Amino acid sequence: MNPQLLHGLLSSPRVSRREALSQAGFGLGSLALAGVFSEMGPHHAQASASLSPLAPRPPLLPGKAKRVIHLFMNGGPSQMDTFDPKPKLNEFHGKSIPGKADLGKDKRLSGAALGSKFEFKKHGQSGIEISELFPNVARHADDLCVIRSMFSDVPNHESALMMMNTGNLTLPRPSVGSWVLYGLGSENQSLPGFVVMCPGGLPVSQSANWRSAFLPGIYQGTHVDAKKATSPDQLIANLHNAFVLPDQQRKQLSYIQRLNEMHREQRLGDPQLEARIQSMELAFRMQTEATDAFDVSKEPENIRQMYGDTLQGRQMLMARRLAERGVRYVQVWHGAGQPWDSHNSIEESHKRLAGECDQAIGALLQDLKSRGMLEETLVIWGGEFGRTPTAQMPLTPKVGRDHHSDGFSIWMAGGGVRAGHVHGATDEIGLGVAEGKVHVHDLHATILHLLGFNHEELTYRYAGRDFRLTDVFGNIVKEILA
Repeated sequence: MNPQLLHGLLSSPRVSRREALSQAGFGLGSLALAGVFSEMGPHHAQASASLSPLAPRPPLLPGKAKRVIHLFMNGGPSQMDTFDPKPKLNEFHGKSIPGKADLGKDKRLSGAALGSKFEFKKHGQSGIEISELFPNVARHADDLCVIRSMFSDVPNHESALMMMNTGNLTLPRPSVGSWVLYGLGSENQSLPGFVVMCPGGLPVSQSANWRSAFLPGIYQGTHVDAKKATSPDQLIANLHNAFVLPDQQRKQLSYIQRLNEMHREQRLGDPQLEARIQSMELAFRMQTEATDAFDVSKEPENIRQMYGDTLQGRQMLMARRLAERGVRYVQVWHGAGQPWDSHNSIEESHKRLAGECDQAIGALLQDLKSRGMLEETLVIWGGEFGRTPTAQMPLTPKVGRDHHSDGFSIWMAGGGVRAGHVHGATDEIGLGVAEGKVHVHDLHATILHLLGFNHEELTYRYAGRDFRLTDVFGNIVKEILA
């Protein structure tokens, strides 16, 4: 078949990879033997790699971002304590909010106003106001694009996590990372194209946060738990084979894959089988590449000190190493058990949590910038929602804030966003969005745009209809584009 025609089929957002390859006269399973072809010489290796479902593909539109690092503050950080100062709220501290008597009907908002204990200052030439909680991030104020007008649909963790990560509140849908990997492929065929680092186990809704759903399984996120690991072997189980030499293992795998192909030919179009065949080949190649990518001890001492010898420091450094090696989407979670869910002791908990990640985030931004990677790397910081301007309980030293999905903050950097910019605003007490509303669907549409896709055209046909990340919603937030 004409290679250009095949590439067009593979790149078309309206045709699945499996459908395209089926039209070409063969299935994905036969291509899983790319490692076998590599033994036949560079020409065969290049030809086979170009047909891989993970092979890098150019976007249909000119996108400035080539990869994404998503820093997920699990549990929902408080916007008025981090990136959205509310001095008026401090004036009402401990009192009922004037003109808001109807708030008593909502248990989440019925408490007295709760001002922030943290000082905000303007930073950089842009003058963006950032809380004292993030001094290292604040040094990069002129690189940030802060969105203070995010809103979602439901203020509970399960639904909000699903919305932020998959674009749907409840139904099984592919995650953002899976869509990005499906559209662009990976620049490294020896590492997973979508890596999720969530320390301490799985979050609410577990692996549904990074699933591929009806997309082929090869686009599923690969979970890594760095909490107790001190070496790559502890991060990824069975990474090394201590009993079989590489050449022997290659021959064994080739034989198994040929058997898999025979099995596949009797079951055409089985996505689970095709994904399994691809995963076996990827697992073989990871034995050398993953060892290097996750081994932060290979970094110079000054770089490791810059990130800090902490869990978050190691995760951020791994994220940079993965991005540097061509991994398309890296999601770094701050804990599995909603650590930012500060229903009580918000002053103490937010100070501790920010202290755990601020140095590492600042180091990541600095490192990406010094390596010339920030322009092509979209960095996203935020949680699934924000928190209420009112107290969760009586005003005691243990006071906290409840969930709030109307008017929370996130920030982005690099990858084609407008640097040193603040978009949108909440009202004077942070109760709701006052201008520049940005729904999660709009955020997703904008992320895809920055990567070079029209969110309405990056689709996958399943169960008789064309699905997309943004469903039938979403508008690009043009004001935040560089």
